[in-house]
Amino acid sequence: MLPKDLHLSQLLSLRPGIETLTQLVEIHPYELSPSGRIDYLAALEKQNGWLQSVMQTAFVAIADDRRESLEYGESGVDDEEREEIAAALRLSPATAQAKMDTARILVNQLPATCAALASGEISVAHATVIARESAPLLRGGIDRDVVAQIEKSAIANAEFHTPAQVANKIRSAVSRALPAECEESFARAHELRKVSCYPERDGMATVIALLSAPDAQSVLIAIERHLQRKDRQASLSTSTQGSTSTQGSTSTQGSTSTQGSVGRSNDLVNSPEITNPWRIDNRRADAFVEIINEFLTSDVLDQSATDHADLTKRNISKQKQIKNLSKKPVTINVTIDLPTLLNMAENPGQLSGYGPIPASLARELAADGNWKRFITDPTSGELLDLGRKSYRPSQFLVDFLIARDRTCRFPGCRYPAHRSDIDHVTPWDEGGETTPENLGSLCRRHHRLKTHGGWKVTSSSDGSCEWISPTGKHYFVPSRPVHEAA
Repeated sequence: MLPKDLHLSQLLSLRPGIETLTQLVEIHPYELSPSGRIDYLAALEKQNGWLQSVMQTAFVAIADDRRESLEYGESGVDDEEREEIAAALRLSPATAQAKMDTARILVNQLPATCAALASGEISVAHATVIARESAPLLRGGIDRDVVAQIEKSAIANAEFHTPAQVANKIRSAVSRALPAECEESFARAHELRKVSCYPERDGMATVIALLSAPDAQSVLIAIERHLQRKDRQASLSTSTQGSTSTQGSTSTQGSTSTQGSVGRSNDLVNSPEITNPWRIDNRRADAFVEIINEFLTSDVLDQSATDHADLTKRNISKQKQIKNLSKKPVTINVTIDLPTLLNMAENPGQLSGYGPIPASLARELAADGNWKRFITDPTSGELLDLGRKSYRPSQFLVDFLIARDRTCRFPGCRYPAHRSDIDHVTPWDEGGETTPENLGSLCRRHHRLKTHGGWKVTSSSDGSCEWISPTGKHYFVPSRPVHEAA
């Protein structure tokens, strides 16, 4: 360890404050080892948390708001103070008001969060989402002990989760504490669903769709299936052209990136997407347009038919098909407890890749679903081992892993598990088994980092894992019980 690294490790153990900050700024990051530079960045972030906690108190002092109530902060009627802060910090009035509201909640309502921010235990981004997501509880008059418990859990989760992940966990806790409000909020939000189009520069345009989470997932699944169909067609075309084809050669080279792992299906393992993972967004955009064009050119809109009776008959047939398609099959993408399923409770469900949904929506999805039975530990909620030990996991084991992981297992990544690769932690050709302990979901980017980028990972059957970076840093990813948000 370099002398500067040793000094830095000592500073990391100190409480944030002006003295520690003064010593930190005297260290130049280029004087440190690669590992020490990561520690330096972490130390600066701790100091930033302390400084931000001081700023929260300053915001409240400027507003001269010593009340415990949120009503003033929520009203947005802080004209003089807001405009002054906006001018001083070069912010928009709306941003200044949002900072004032957050500061009030942190200083007056969430002392534990404010203290964790001051000690560098959490970042300002974590503190902001805790304040924002706790606001419905505080407005709803929930018992202070309940609020304090949710706050404590959020602070603990911040150690291993991103602000977005912490926010999702708080939403789950809030939805369970206020199930009726969850239902009402969803009903109000559903009335705002829309599709908008905005012109952009250079002949482009942005299409934005605000949909219910299940409907949005259906759109994404349709796009993914369209891409898979195209990849299968391309693979078949390549195989008929022979091994001398340039496309076939590229596909073969790309498939080496998944050595030691198993994809969700054969078409994903050999997908051309592997050769250029950075263009996946482009491919999805093209697939979306192709799906729309296929619909527009289909006989659903064929106006050339002259036989009205025949046209009516065909339209009825199409309507039946569309109605059947609207019943989106659900396997393990939605989690709902038995009392709620039987209408004996109103606990919100969990939609994989999204988070909490109202109990009524979860029951609706479950009613049209194809259910698979998973055995869980009655205490921890951990999904238990299925004992499958062949190279390629069965579809049942794949579904099991998706239910367990829900997202890519790389630290902070929220890419949905059902769209990720199934990876052997220890490659099959190195003795790795096809078991829950040795399998996990990884998005294509982090899959490539593990295979080619110098990152290493160890895994447990409950889905928890520990990553080791090329600099030697360890990052733990805890397990995710099925009743909690990913």
